[in-house]
Amino acid sequence: MATLTGTALLITILVIAAGTILTRALPFWIFPPGKQAPAFVRRLENLLPSAVIGLLLVYCLRYVDIFAGSRGLPEALAVAATAALHLWRRSTLISIAGGTALYMALVQHVF
Repeated sequence: MATLTGTALLITILVIAAGTILTRALPFWIFPPGKQAPAFVRRLENLLPSAVIGLLLVYCLRYVDIFAGSRGLPEALAVAATAALHLWRRSTLISIAGGTALYMALVQHVF
């Protein structure tokens, strides 16, 4: 494993910081306040949250085997609890935290 010199480390940190600042500021430069975003951006604004949740759901459940062990019961209960919490509170943070806490409690203490 190679170690970075002080100069190389400083350059690396500066490049990463510049990239971070650029990605945070770029949307404000492209779409300044008062200027309406293009139609495709407005459409993405409506579609992406659901797409991301769907992707996370598939990612989290991809290795669940309904023919072995607990047969996916903790996962199904956690997904149902997450959906119920979201319908009740309309808060992504509460929904995800509640579903995760229930899942962890189920796999640690019940199944």
